[in-house]
Amino acid sequence: MDHSGYQALGQNDDPNRQQYGAPPPGPYGQQPPPAGYAQPQGYQGNPYDAQARITPSQSQNPYAPPIAPPPYGGGQEYQQGPPGVAGLTAQLGGMGITDGAMGAPGTVSKTSKKKQRHAFHEIDQAPAAAPTTPFSPGVGPQFGGQFASQAGQIPQQQQQFTPAFHGGVQASSQFPVPANPQFTPANPPTSSAQYNASVSGRPGSAGNSVDPNTIPSIPNARLQAQLLYNSNQYPTLAQHPPPPTTTDFAVVDQGNASPKFARLTMYTVPATSDVLASTSLPLAWILQPLAKQRPDEAPIPVLDFGEQGPPRCRRCRTYINPFMTFIQGGGKFVCNMCSFPNDVAQEYFSPVDMNGRRLDREQRPELIRGVVEYVVPKEYWARPLEKGEVVEDRALRWLFLIDVSAEAQTRGGLSAVVAGIKKALYGDGLSEDAEGSGFQRLASGTKIGIMTYDKEIQYYNLNASLDQAQMLVMPDLEDPFVPLSTGFFVDPYESRNVIEPLLDTLPNLFNQIRSPEPALLPTLFAALDALEKTGGKIICSLSALPTFGPGRLVLREDTKLFGTDKERTLFQAEHQSWRKVANKMVDAGIGIDFFLTPHTYVDNATIGHVSSTTGGDVFFYPNFVEARDSSRLIADMVHTVHRETGYQALMKVRCSNGLQVSGYAGNFYQRTTGGDLEFGVIDADKSMSVSFSYDGKLDPKVDAHFQAALLYTTRGGERRVRCINVVAAVTSDGKEALKYVDQDAVVSLLAKEAASKMVDRPLKEIRGTVINKCVEILAAYRKNFSGPSPPGQLILPEALKEFALFILCLLKCRAIRGGSVSSDMRTHSMRLLKSMPFADLSKYLYPLILPIHNLSEHHGFPEAENPSVLSIPPSIRASFSRIDEGGVYLIDNSQTCILWIHAHVSPNLLADLFGEEVVDKGGLSALDPYLDNLPIVDTHLNVQVRNLVQWIGEGRGGRRLGGLQLARQGLDGAEYEFAGMLMEDRNNEEKSYVDWLVHVHRFVQLEISGQRRADDSGSSSSNYSSPAEAAAAVQAASFAGLRPPYW
Repeated sequence: MDHSGYQALGQNDDPNRQQYGAPPPGPYGQQPPPAGYAQPQGYQGNPYDAQARITPSQSQNPYAPPIAPPPYGGGQEYQQGPPGVAGLTAQLGGMGITDGAMGAPGTVSKTSKKKQRHAFHEIDQAPAAAPTTPFSPGVGPQFGGQFASQAGQIPQQQQQFTPAFHGGVQASSQFPVPANPQFTPANPPTSSAQYNASVSGRPGSAGNSVDPNTIPSIPNARLQAQLLYNSNQYPTLAQHPPPPTTTDFAVVDQGNASPKFARLTMYTVPATSDVLASTSLPLAWILQPLAKQRPDEAPIPVLDFGEQGPPRCRRCRTYINPFMTFIQGGGKFVCNMCSFPNDVAQEYFSPVDMNGRRLDREQRPELIRGVVEYVVPKEYWARPLEKGEVVEDRALRWLFLIDVSAEAQTRGGLSAVVAGIKKALYGDGLSEDAEGSGFQRLASGTKIGIMTYDKEIQYYNLNASLDQAQMLVMPDLEDPFVPLSTGFFVDPYESRNVIEPLLDTLPNLFNQIRSPEPALLPTLFAALDALEKTGGKIICSLSALPTFGPGRLVLREDTKLFGTDKERTLFQAEHQSWRKVANKMVDAGIGIDFFLTPHTYVDNATIGHVSSTTGGDVFFYPNFVEARDSSRLIADMVHTVHRETGYQALMKVRCSNGLQVSGYAGNFYQRTTGGDLEFGVIDADKSMSVSFSYDGKLDPKVDAHFQAALLYTTRGGERRVRCINVVAAVTSDGKEALKYVDQDAVVSLLAKEAASKMVDRPLKEIRGTVINKCVEILAAYRKNFSGPSPPGQLILPEALKEFALFILCLLKCRAIRGGSVSSDMRTHSMRLLKSMPFADLSKYLYPLILPIHNLSEHHGFPEAENPSVLSIPPSIRASFSRIDEGGVYLIDNSQTCILWIHAHVSPNLLADLFGEEVVDKGGLSALDPYLDNLPIVDTHLNVQVRNLVQWIGEGRGGRRLGGLQLARQGLDGAEYEFAGMLMEDRNNEEKSYVDWLVHVHRFVQLEISGQRRADDSGSSSSNYSSPAEAAAAVQAASFAGLRPPYW
């Protein structure tokens, strides 16, 4: 990674300006440190601990209640008792609802006489085994060594106990659903000594409970992978699954496609459907065809075979790739998909060596690279070049539709959109040659047009020969047309002297009109008319529900439907005219991105249908506030204009004989079931899934092959096809297949399929399907592949250690979670799940949380041993129990980045982050609630945090990090968002992580024994086998850290 854009102490440049230099010289991992980068000196350790936290070494009582109790109800570790979750096992044992395995040897509880029904409460230590041994959360009298299979786990910092009771009354939470409600005893202790004495006498306090520190950890898995690939490359023919999607790693293409473009759920494919069924895992392919590469990776080769086109199989039409074999001295090649022998064209012929390898193989990128692009012949062009026309004349056209209604003017959406367009076209407004201007030109031949709309549609003549832009008003909304023959689409740089003044005047141009009702659908038909012959990309802003003109929308949000089977009607496009315009745009090769800045309901389901069908995006800023959200919108606008984008796209997926494509999930248009995927536009941030089924058997002696061919027009106007090739071994042993499972790909597939079902099925049914799939996968492994083990063990496959936690995060996702969530928010989250980039989806489900109050002096700067790597502090687990008193944290879920500040933060830390004037004005409460970026302060900590923020932004895909959102404990509404990101706590209508593991383990036991019903998803009281069991579960809920398995 190039760190030339990171800040050094005393460097007063704009910290938010992205500076992307040339690729670093030399091999990966050996780049020299950035020029002019100085490490600060004189760092004396963390100056904030003494004032921010109370440590056991100090004279203060470490268990004294804080001035203000934690607002989230605390996490599991805030419960005192035996190690783990408030003595879970011990308390269950005291209630008589555990079997003898959890109590004294040889004892059996009353309720364990019926087939040891409650043995699932014990999660024992897995027996020692080989490195591929499944992961098993363990218990025992000691914590050390419980998880031998989780090598290299970083010990967690010691957490300070903060009791929930204060003066005998539990502090109320400011959140409607606390993370983990605290237990309030009837007679609370009056001192910490009394409290310690009361818990030390509980049965089982010596151990035999779940230790939250040693259950599978997503942050730890991410950290271990990143440490490995900081100094190693990933060869694509490596005999192990690819690193986690959040890992920043360099790829060496060895003929197999980079996992940045494509990921299989299983890199060892079962030979038959029966073997696959024994694992309960899906066989699927997750694709991101135009994914962005690192600067130090080899670029995608572009090959031109002339009018005859690249060699292809005559039977199945598979493109030539590294896994086709040549026979008869190089005169024929055998297709790796269908095994059909094809004649080699004379101009493509080359002799072969003794091993059947072509002598020119190393000079043929299509024979050694997993991802290549071919320039296609004229018959594959969407519209052949006309006489005198060149490729540059087909460059992507951009049309900006700007909402100028009253809401857009009043709330600042219009000003933000105009500023975003200016920055996307002309950088920071400086000249192209100005140093550090951030100027990035569009592709040669690109043309743009501008339209505005309210109750009428306004066109603009932007001809470079004019002194100022000319406006033409179209009052006819029934059949709008483009009233300009020339001057509508222009070169943005030739007409800069016309475009810039127009954009500057737009916010004030409609001040006297202020129409409250925008007419969006007629404007979309007008834009379709303008681009129908050429194709292109539309960027449209909207600030209010479009209630005027044909296709007007109405307020159909009905809270009475929330939680019912009819709620799914709110996620469907209401008006057929909106579906019609979306389909016509795809036919014409047009895509659209919406920038929604509403204050109230805007019918995202209907409006967003147009963008999802055409392959575009919806950038949604609910309750838009100009001071807070403008920087994010501007950054997103720049990103969507300059990211890799193609249009008039069509994708075909091929696979080996014995397999067939069974389904797709994502944002695209598909005319028939099983047909090819069509996109008006496709960009670097779009992903989709392809599921496979068996129509025969695979030969274990022959590899399985997959190829995706994306035919598209580049933004420069050239028609190409990008081929992505993946090979996988074939096995008849299900256990071997499980060793090479890609956990991120499985989670991505389940998320996309769940989101795709939201318009057809009730949310409760979708959640049940996700839970059932999780249980089936873990039960299949336990039943078929884990070997003999005690019934109380929860056995997790080594490749799927964090799978259960990811599923819990998916259930807590705003798209499918329970409770009352507005349809606008649900549909936005639904479409994000369907098309998110790989890394963004992983962080969207489980966010990144970085503590910045206890940074070491080297954090936030390039590492001394490897200057190409930025030193990042270890992230913490997403639980409030991990939050330090007086701490400050950066939380990023790829959509929102929050700076959370504890109420008892040190004034010294505030001064170092925000400047001395903040402390002088009153400290935390003096901060601007709409602060969207850190000020530049000449302190070590400020530079560190600004570099970390920039690093977070560079790791994002679909959404740029335009700024931070401030969340001060007890002061800002963003705390609700922060609380919802703590995925390991009880929130979002779902269980805590530990309770979820117990819950899943119970169902795994029932699945193995054949007692689980197909509709058992954990939400019904009928899951209790007897009234006594149900009563015991209710009684358990009154104990600290205990709740019924279902609620």
